[in-house]
Amino acid sequence: MDVREALKKRKSTRAFLDNDVSKEKVVAVLEAARHSPSGVNTQPWQVAVVTGSSKKRLQERIETAFRNGEKPQMDFQYYPLKWAEPYKSRRFACGLQLYETLGIKRQEKDRRLEQWVANYRAFDAPVMLLFFMDPGLETGSYMDYGMFMQSIMLAAMAEGLATCPQAALGEFPEIVKSELDYAADSILLGGMALGYEDTEALVNSYRTPRLSVESFTRFFE
Repeated sequence: MDVREALKKRKSTRAFLDNDVSKEKVVAVLEAARHSPSGVNTQPWQVAVVTGSSKKRLQERIETAFRNGEKPQMDFQYYPLKWAEPYKSRRFACGLQLYETLGIKRQEKDRRLEQWVANYRAFDAPVMLLFFMDPGLETGSYMDYGMFMQSIMLAAMAEGLATCPQAALGEFPEIVKSELDYAADSILLGGMALGYEDTEALVNSYRTPRLSVESFTRFFE
């Protein structure tokens, strides 16, 4: 698949088939992604591939914590504390598009809650990827990690797999680190659902819009 075509076809998939993904395919994806660039070749990525009973235990702990009222607390501030335009409107439109596609009305709080909780199960994908890095690294490594994750998503497409990058999987870092035996001071950036797309699922039928090149680019000649 042409890289430009892959970039256009990639999307956040939120429903997956109940088909296992072989370890060989996961390794092939990471084998490609490991060639991603990083500042002074730091290669800050540390990846946990969570499947089977390990995934079931982890997601049950996270979901239980959330339902018991524990407050999510990421290792870093992902979103702004105060939303300003145009980002506030884009955020609202993104959520609205999801709920309208699924026919979930604003007053249906239970359905909205269950849709959110699906995040903590990686949308029931067979593979949950979790991304860690050492605490001594700085902002540049977050940028490097973004390129690495994009590489994973594009490489996954070449293997016939679908993905969804998820900040939500980084919302309960203490649980994740204790369950997977990662250092308490390591940084959990988030995660990613990986599996085979359920092409008949309604939630996978919509696409969020993208800005035109002209709207975000200035040329200086």
